[in-house]
This record gives sequence, structure tokens and C-alpha cells, in this order.
Amino acid sequence: MLKPYFSSNNIEIGCDEVGRGCLSGPVVAAAVILPKNFKNKEIKDSKKLNEKLRNKLNLLIQNNALEYTYGIVENHEIDKINILNASFLAIHRALNKTQTNFNSILVDGNKFLKYKNIEHHCIIKGDNEYMSIASASIIAKVYRDKIMEKLHLEYPKYLWNKNKGYPTKHHKNQIKKIGVSKYHRISFNLY
Repeated sequence: MLKPYFSSNNIEIGCDEVGRGCLSGPVVAAAVILPKNFKNKEIKDSKKLNEKLRNKLNLLIQNNALEYTYGIVENHEIDKINILNASFLAIHRALNKTQTNFNSILVDGNKFLKYKNIEHHCIIKGDNEYMSIASASIIAKVYRDKIMEKLHLEYPKYLWNKNKGYPTKHHKNQIKKIGVSKYHRISFNLY
């Protein structure tokens, strides 16, 4: 089971983003504050869960979290500021929406842009180490997948309902064949 917190003395918020490696759609971050006594053996990095279990855990997290928020950075913003800055911005947007006071931020990864004057801890593979980061990873992934399924209805030929905007062979071939949509990240190597 993942660790419940980094420090029991703090009100921690776990953060993660999804969609960095995609060719289309937004990058989505989530920020989650869990109760100190929250435990679940199934919660882990969203990439290690199948869709059915991810959806089940998404509801469990939403029903048990003290608070959870989302931050979204659209593809045209990603093109302007690059994907790393877009990831930071998405997390900052999620943190901006948080109404619960927190005094420590746990972030998945090795870099983060300071948020206000609040301490933060960058944790490599944090979504497989801390419950709050893994929870953020799960709810961000489910939220972004729903966005991509909706965009698929507008542009079905890219199969975003299946690949979620990631660079699959079919997705890349469709870009070559029919060109890009308004949701593609033009600054990325799309072929």
C-alpha cells in the first residue's frame, strides 16, 4: 500500500498531470487532499490500472477526498509555452481552485515551479509512492479521457476514444493522411 502522507504534521495536497506525451488535446492536472486515515490497497499510478478499475477508484477518491480540483491547459496554450510549463500551469490552476487550506504540496516528478510561498516536494515516481499523488493521477486521467472521448465525436477519424490523443501508429497515419485538427499540438513532432 502507498504511503498516506509525506509528513503527518502538514495538510498535504498531492498533484499530478496527464497527457504530456499526447499529440492532441489538453494537459490535465488534479490536486487532491485526502483524510489522514484514508487507506486503499488498489490505488496506484493510473498508468498501472485498467480502465474499469481506474473508473471505480476515481469515484472512491471523489467520495472520500477532503477536496479535489482540476487544472486544464489547452493545446494552443501548450504550443505557446511548451509542455513542461503547461504541466506546471495545469497544476497551479488546480491549486488555485482549491478552497481547503494546505501547507505542503507533493508533486509527481523532479521539477516544479514554486506555488506562492508554500513548500513543495518533487517526488520521482511519486504516483507510485504516495496515496494523494496516485489519487491525483487517477482522477486527472479519468477526467482527461472523458475530454478526449468527447473530442472524438467531433473528429472520429483519429480514434481519440481509443488512443486518447497519444502517438499511436493509427493516430500518426491519420495526421499524415487528413492533416491536423484544431486540437492538435502544432509545436509537437506530429509524424
